[in-house]
Amino acid sequence: MTDQTSFHSGLLNPTVPVPDGLIDARHRPAGRRYGVYRNNVTVSLRDALAEGFPALVSLIGRENFDHVARAYLRHAPPTSPLMMHYGATLPDFISTLDQLKHLPYLADVVRIDVAMRQSYHAADSTGIDPSTLQALEEEHLLATTFHFAPSMILLRSTWPAGSIWHYALRDGAKPTGQAEDILILRADYDPEPYVLGAGSGDVVQALQSGVPFGTALESGGDAFDLAALLNLLLSQQAITDLNH
Repeated sequence: MTDQTSFHSGLLNPTVPVPDGLIDARHRPAGRRYGVYRNNVTVSLRDALAEGFPALVSLIGRENFDHVARAYLRHAPPTSPLMMHYGATLPDFISTLDQLKHLPYLADVVRIDVAMRQSYHAADSTGIDPSTLQALEEEHLLATTFHFAPSMILLRSTWPAGSIWHYALRDGAKPTGQAEDILILRADYDPEPYVLGAGSGDVVQALQSGVPFGTALESGGDAFDLAALLNLLLSQQAITDLNH
């Protein structure tokens, strides 16, 4: 009889031989059936990764993606039956692949796909009424700290990762070569990545760390558009509470 370790170790690696002693219900050698099962497992996991990382599939093509996915499956096989979490380490894995070195922005684009899934499965929350913020006197507003929805995720990239993501999946404009901050927001059921304006990423990061609103604004710089950022956060129900 074969043991579970040898049975499992060969499922994602076709170079591993069929485990010794593997038999079917009639006590016949089951090597051929094991090969079929091994192929089905690989195909199912590969398809799950393709569904979870649509931007990567779009950018490098399905055939190239399948090669990357097979390599990743052997490098980091699933450790949980919850496939919605599988692939969190794919961005770091991609950054190590020599065949993708000419596309250095890919890892950050894939991080958007990871964050999109995390945002989708985050706890629900309710945004504040915009009038609550508008009613505060300036002195109180500047001393206020913000609490944000669990589904809000800030990503900061040295590449135009957000524009590349939109170019790949939303028929967006052709990206330029500048760094971008991306904010994942989920007003209802489906998250969406928004490319932030100049200085907004610094302000959001400061607010997330718990500093008062007035202090956070100081990090925005001269080109920072406060109205645009507040409109985005309020319209997407990202601000869930205020502490004065």
